[in-house]
Amino acid sequence: MLNENQPGIDNVLLDIRDGVATITLNRPDVHNAFDEHVIAALHGKLDALALERDLRVIVLRGAGKNFSAGADLVWMMKAANYTQEQNKSDALALAGMLNKLYSMPQTTIACVHGAAMGGGFGLVACCDIVLATERASFALSEVKIGLIPATIGPYVMKAIGERHMRRFAQTGERFGAGLAHQIGLVHEVLHDDAALADRLNEILDGLATNGPDAVREAKALCNELSGRPIDFALQDHTATRIAEIRAGGEAKEGLSAFLEKRKPGWVK
Repeated sequence: MLNENQPGIDNVLLDIRDGVATITLNRPDVHNAFDEHVIAALHGKLDALALERDLRVIVLRGAGKNFSAGADLVWMMKAANYTQEQNKSDALALAGMLNKLYSMPQTTIACVHGAAMGGGFGLVACCDIVLATERASFALSEVKIGLIPATIGPYVMKAIGERHMRRFAQTGERFGAGLAHQIGLVHEVLHDDAALADRLNEILDGLATNGPDAVREAKALCNELSGRPIDFALQDHTATRIAEIRAGGEAKEGLSAFLEKRKPGWVK
């Protein structure tokens, strides 16, 4: 379980209601930049949430005017005096947290307003669904301070593809929600915070009607298919996966409910 006395724990807030966990980065005075304490707190919360079978969705957002400015510059200045071994240990902690977010069994949704820069961009890239307001902006800004988007790189590459990452990793330029939507980082752009909240609720309502085990398995399937050639081995794997799912109780309940024109048992 999480240690509520851990440094930085109040900088990552958690609220759980009706099967939805909302994680809020809570350092608005520094635009929700993260340091080693925030990384540890976020990783700890994700570890605990991953074990919650009744939890279906995790929503990630930032307090104040921005989603996240990425790494805290005070922390970065301190790290500049670390040995290479200390710096690698620091980077591995961030890499581990990002991988945990990316591989969560639950559906993850990023709600982005204001800036999502550097590591904040990486958090967005790790989530399954991304909603953004028109005033949201994004940048792989690391090169502006002589760094590179290394630990976030694998997730950014998966989200926007090599061609776009080649551009933005080198230019560090800031771009808006419209372009973020065009390149695949953002799924939907909403007019303002109120419209984003309404759309989030619509998505949450829709997810609640889906088989909870099926949603988890569908997410796992995406990871299993990624980058694999469509050969007989993959055909056999997918056939095995659907055969296992069809034989399960949730699928039988779902099909019965459909034929009987009633709601399945998992819909409250």
